[in-house]
Amino acid sequence: MKLNFTGKNMEITDALRDVTKKKLGKLGKYFQRDIEGNVTFSSEKNRKIIEVTINLPGTIIRAEESTEDMYASIDRAVDVLERQIRKHKTKLQKRYQNNETIRFENVIPLPREDDYEKPRLVKRKKFGLKPMSSEEAILQMELLRHNFFVFLDSDSEGIHVVYKRKDGNYGLIEPEL
Repeated sequence: MKLNFTGKNMEITDALRDVTKKKLGKLGKYFQRDIEGNVTFSSEKNRKIIEVTINLPGTIIRAEESTEDMYASIDRAVDVLERQIRKHKTKLQKRYQNNETIRFENVIPLPREDDYEKPRLVKRKKFGLKPMSSEEAILQMELLRHNFFVFLDSDSEGIHVVYKRKDGNYGLIEPEL
């Protein structure tokens, strides 16, 4: 597997490059020919982020993981990529039942959907909406330690949702009718 490395807000050390090549090299056993991948390392505050994009013929497999340790991020990204490869192989097997055109040889297929219990609605919650500004809604969300908060906007009188983004900032969803 040929890998292109890029660093944002950080310098890529030889040790980091070697570990990444070794871990992602294990995925090479799933492919019949040499493929190309892009690896981007970045650092934001206390978060170490790795983005891996692998270009396969006909599809792209991508993973982005962030933790406080770059090596842990690499391990998690490899796990995500391996799951995606298995999922892609299963999809190809369903498309070509005779298995002659499958690109991956050593991938263990995922269990069929029948084997899993399908997700279902397990909780329903009702609550009163009070008119407030988006700043007040963010404060309420932080006090409740939730990732999102539904509120009635006092200016537009519409139902909006504020949410916490991965980068630590906030987002606002305003539905259009």
